[in-house]
Formats: sequence, C-alpha cells, structure tokens
Amino acid sequence: METDVPHSNAAQLSPTGCPISQRAADFDPFDAAYQQDPAEALRWAREEEPVFYNPTLGYWIVTRYDDVKAVFRDPVLFSPANALEKLTPPSEEAQNVLRKYNYALDRTMVNEDEPQHMQRRRLLLDDFLPDNLAKHEPAVRRLTREYMDRFIDKGQADLVADIFYEIPLTIALHFLGVPDDDAAQLREFAVAHTLNTWGRPTPEQQLEIAENVGRFWQTANQILDRMIADPTGDGWMYESVRQHFKHPEIVTESYLRSMMMAILAAAHETTSNATANAFWTLLNDRDAWDQLCENPKLIPSAVEECLRVAGSIIAWRRVATRETSVGGVTIPEGGKLLLVQASANKDPRHWENPDQVDIYRDNAVEHMTFGYGAHQCMGKNIGRMEMRIFLEEFTRRLPHMRLMAGQSFDNLPNISFRGPSRLLVEWDPAKNPEHEDPNILTKATQFPIGAPVKDDILREVVVSEMIEETPRIRRYILTDPKGRALPSWTPGSHIDIKLGDVRRKYSLCGDPTDSSRYEIAIQREDAGRGGSKHFHERLAVGTSLQIATPRNHFGLEDGFVCFVLLAGGVGITPIVTMADALRASGQRYEVHYFGRARTEMALLDRIEGAHGEVSSLHVSSEDGRLDLSKRFEQIPPGTRVYACGSEQMIAELETLAEGWPEDSLRVEHFSAAASSASRADDEAFDVLLRDSGLTLRVGKGQSLLDALTAHGVDVQADCREGLCGSCQVSVVSGDLDHRDRVLTLEERQSGDKLLSCCSRGTGRVVLAL
Repeated sequence: METDVPHSNAAQLSPTGCPISQRAADFDPFDAAYQQDPAEALRWAREEEPVFYNPTLGYWIVTRYDDVKAVFRDPVLFSPANALEKLTPPSEEAQNVLRKYNYALDRTMVNEDEPQHMQRRRLLLDDFLPDNLAKHEPAVRRLTREYMDRFIDKGQADLVADIFYEIPLTIALHFLGVPDDDAAQLREFAVAHTLNTWGRPTPEQQLEIAENVGRFWQTANQILDRMIADPTGDGWMYESVRQHFKHPEIVTESYLRSMMMAILAAAHETTSNATANAFWTLLNDRDAWDQLCENPKLIPSAVEECLRVAGSIIAWRRVATRETSVGGVTIPEGGKLLLVQASANKDPRHWENPDQVDIYRDNAVEHMTFGYGAHQCMGKNIGRMEMRIFLEEFTRRLPHMRLMAGQSFDNLPNISFRGPSRLLVEWDPAKNPEHEDPNILTKATQFPIGAPVKDDILREVVVSEMIEETPRIRRYILTDPKGRALPSWTPGSHIDIKLGDVRRKYSLCGDPTDSSRYEIAIQREDAGRGGSKHFHERLAVGTSLQIATPRNHFGLEDGFVCFVLLAGGVGITPIVTMADALRASGQRYEVHYFGRARTEMALLDRIEGAHGEVSSLHVSSEDGRLDLSKRFEQIPPGTRVYACGSEQMIAELETLAEGWPEDSLRVEHFSAAASSASRADDEAFDVLLRDSGLTLRVGKGQSLLDALTAHGVDVQADCREGLCGSCQVSVVSGDLDHRDRVLTLEERQSGDKLLSCCSRGTGRVVLAL
C-alpha cells in the first residue's frame, strides 16, 4: 500500500494512481543542496516518505537502508538494465555524432541481467580477490611517494590535480593491462561519459560530450584490438580476452568492447573521487585527522567510515521486472528506481549516531557505497587499498596539512557520482616530519587487503575511578585520556574492552546521557576463562586500555505495554540502564533482581533508590532459591521480558518461554557456549551465496565467517564467539548446526538465520549474501 503523505495537488498522480506530495514533486537531484550533501537533502524523505515518486525524473526514489539493500539483493526482480541509461535523452544531432564513431555501448557487468551477468562475473572474478590484489600494493605506495615528493616542500597543493586523479588512473590502467600513454586524454573522456550518462547537459553541451564519448569509444576499441591480436599480456582485460577465446558464448566480443570503455571510466573515477571525499571529510574534522596521525591502525576503519558518510557513488538505478512493493509503496512493472546509497548510509534505523564521523565505527563496512549482492563493486578492495595508502602516507609525512580557507565543494553535476573538482591544502614545509626523521619512509604501516581488522578499531581510554561494589565485583569509570567525548549509547549496550591479549565484553551501566564517561562492572570468576581475573589484577586508576564502540544487541523495543526485567548477579548491569530509561519514559515495568546474598549484589542501592516501588529482590541466602516456574509460568500478552544472568537462569527461562506468547523473551549471554568451538567431527560443507552468485566450500576447522572473508565477502563480526550476533547471515535453505548463544528457540526453528562465526551447516547451505 502507498504511504500517506500530504499533497497539494490531487491531480498530480504517480503511475500507480497515488497522489504525489509537494516535496516529492519538487525533488531535484541537480539542485545545490543535493549536489552538496545528498543525505541531508533527503533527510525529510527518510523520516516522512522513504519511497516516493518524482514526476520530473520519472523514478521512484528509495532512501532508507533496508529498502536500498532489499532492491540490490534481488537482481531478477529489480533489473540493472537501466543502470547506464542516459538520464537526459540524447538529441538527434548528438546521436549522429556517436554514429560517426560507430558507438555501440551495450551490456556490461553493471547493467546486464542474470544469468549472463553471473556467468561472466565468475569467469572474471579471480583478479579481484584479496590475495590476488596484494601484488599491486607496492606500485601504489611507490607512486604515492613519488607524487608527494613533487610538492611536499612547496607548502601547498591541489590534491585532486596533483595526485588523487593521476595515481588511481595509472593503477587502473596497469591493473587492466592498458598502456598509460593517453592518461590525460582518458580523463577528459571519463568526464564526458559521466555527464553523458548521469548528467543533464544542454543541447549544445550534448554535441561536445558526444564527440568526446565517441572518441573514448574509438580509443578503447583500438586498445582492445591490440589485445585481441596479442592476448599474452598481463592485466584483467587481457584475461578477459583469453576467457573470450575459451568461452566465446559467455564472454562475447560485443561484451568485451562495451566493458573496455566502461571499465576505463569506472576503474579510477570512483577511487579518485572517494579519496578526495575522504580527505575533505577528515580535514574538516581535525580531531579525526589527528587521531589517524597518532594511530595509523585506524586508517582502514576511517576509510570505511568515509565511504559511508562521503562515498563517491551516491545513487544507482534499477527497474522492476514485475509489479512489486518497496517500503510499502507499490512499484509497477517497468517502474524505475533511484537507490540513493548516500541516504541509506545515514539512515538512523541502521546506524547509531549516523551524522557523526566516527572512525571507530566497527560496522561502517556495512555501508551501501559499493552496492550489495550480485552486482556489488568488484573493485572495492583495490579502491580500499589505494585510499588506505594515501591516508597512511599523508598522515605520516604531512600530519600538519590543513584545508585552505574559503574553498567550497564543487561537484560535477550528475545524479550518481560525487567528488570535488579541486581540493586545496597547505602546510608549513619547515615542519615536515622527515626533516627531523629522515627514516620516516621506512615506517609504513601495512594493511591486509579486504575489510578492516576488528582489533585495530579500538579507542584508548583510561581508568579514572574504581569502586568496590562487592568483594568480587568492581565498577570502573572509563574516560578519554584527552577529555574527548565518548560515543553515545543506549540502554542494554555493551563494549568490548582489551588489555594485552585479553578481550571481553561488558555491559555499560552508567548514564547514557553522560558522554564524558563509561561505566562497567566486572565480577571476578577465578574458575572462568581468565578474563575477569586478568582485568581485576591489572586494572587500576590510571591504567590505559582499549575499547570498541558501544553495540546494542539487547536494546529496548517499542510496541509493548509492560516490561519485565530479570537480573541474576552481575547481570544487573544492562538491566539497571533499561529500568532507568523505562522510568524516565513513564512506561510500565518491573524489576526482579536475583542474588545469593545482599553483599554480593552490585548496584543494589541504585535499584532500591530509583526503582524500589517496582522492584523485587530474591536473595537466596535469606529466602531460599526462587522457583521461576511458579513466578513466571505465564506472561500476559503485550509483555516483553528481558533477562541477563547465569546460564542456569537463562536456560530455565527459555524453557518457560515455550509456553509464553511468541517472542516474549530476550536474553543476554556473557559466556561462550562450549559447543561453539570447532569440533573434531566437523565436516566440510558447501555454501551458495544467492545474492552474489558465488559458491564456496567451508573446510574442516574453518569457520563460515573466515571462508566468506577469504572470498572477499564483507561480513560484520565482533566477538567471534557466538555471543553478540553481529555476524548473523540470512539463510535461504539448508540444514543448520547452531552453536551460538544469541538466537532464540523460535529463531533457530525458523531456519532463516545463522551466526557465521561459530555455527555451521550440513551438506549445502544457501545464504542471502
């Protein structure tokens, strides 16, 4: 059904006959607001009208994360056939110019349908896998240093003209196997291709653009003709030619000719723009820039965050092959969609603090800038590699660089790509670090190809206060050593803390509105895995440690009339923050706190002081052990139960919940299941990635998560112990062996999700990835 939105003119209807709101009708992707910041320009849509029809473009505009991902996920229902369709129909005069050059751009990997697309992609994917991209890294670093040497003592530069355009172009040509003699001309051609396909040129501009596009086509095909005549060279296009000779029915000559032109434009423009956007973003956030200079291990996560907040690909297109719905809005057969990835990347339904640039955001890799599924950008990892090296070299050699004042972000007007035409910076050459340290060039940081390493995305904090809650429980106050504000969080959130080689997760139990500090409570368990003992023995006031950004897999949900909060022992830590939030919002709730003795119950004064009228204490040393089956045999409809405590308590509640209304219980575990480790009797199994069209094998002793990563598939992962749920993948079919401590019984029985870090399959499993 259509979304109800205010509209000013009932006669203005969408192709499905629904009224078009005034804001939807007025939307113009070429106006200054959208060109400067597309996500901000569409904030109103994300909140009020997430899928709307714009009559000027003739497209449905899709703005929310889940909707954009859902469209990308199904390349059959939502065909990419219009991805390279000219937004502005060419004039007859412009078409005559293109005919002069025998211009015949047809299907490429970007805009071809299944099954042809995946047949070709499988044959041509190997060069893009992480292990095969590493050989290009030395060339990127060498070129970056050579180009920087040209201006490092000048004190100023236009980073776009002086380095960020040239190097990605050179690397792209080398990757493809194309001589770089005509690099300058290819730049002019690529701009023309962008305006021709995604721009709004005037009739006069169309003629000039058509001339350049025609010459681009001609040049690309001359290069290809040489490759076909002698296909023995190195590079991806040479490999494509060889696959053409082996499989002419799959990799056709017309396909090669279209790909030759398309890849010459796409292989470097996006990386050039993404790099310039990243530097613009970070140099406008001096604190983030300075932190990268201090800790280069954060660079991979900073790249992902910049791709999220300022990616170079801001929107892409699809067409519906039959009537369907997106975000509750009916899309007719043949309906065209503009998927605004830049808007999805700022959707608060998916991202915490979406407008904040957070280089510690450990799920930034989930951004939609590279697309998703079968058509996800194959070159994402080479782009990441180049951006990381640029940032590493600049933060090491020019940490004092700053933006020149008074410049604005000037983008080439089009609907899909974003990057500044120039990026002016300045610095004091006398302060260049290499004057003091001539060995600075030997101190480069190497980054693995692919998604960021989780243990590198950690923030330094210091223990500023330590409180003895009970003989076995200590509460620690953590603050930023430089007084910086800490990221906001919501009740039920946890953080990972790392000291030495030990990393564990603990719930936050302080005040979510206080950004100056985090509070955690750690109960010493001498018979445990050693983490709590390690922290009790080594944490003291003044101790520095590392933490991950807060994550919440146990948050309060709307839609319930009453909340029952159950805490066993130190499990009170997430529960007390939930109680505080429910009390502040005026919602009905009750708290049940279980412990062996009052002297062992942390935060007891806080519970009794703030929630005494709705709380019940169950102290086994005084009253005996409470029989949960009697007290919680039935739960009224509309009630949500949250529980955190011992494994025995959780197990009893999960059994009871089988007789409660569906999905009434949410639990939080803080110890890994014994079954989560790999076992000697584990068998290898096959995995088909439905959305990507890939098939891979998970070997004995190998996790599904590791197998996915090795094939260049980005999956968010946090604890790797089956405790947090961040590595969850969607299952289409297959027999599953669940070994996590996150999924409910109902979720396991549904068979539609799996935690890739620890759980496995049997035989063949199909995933929606």
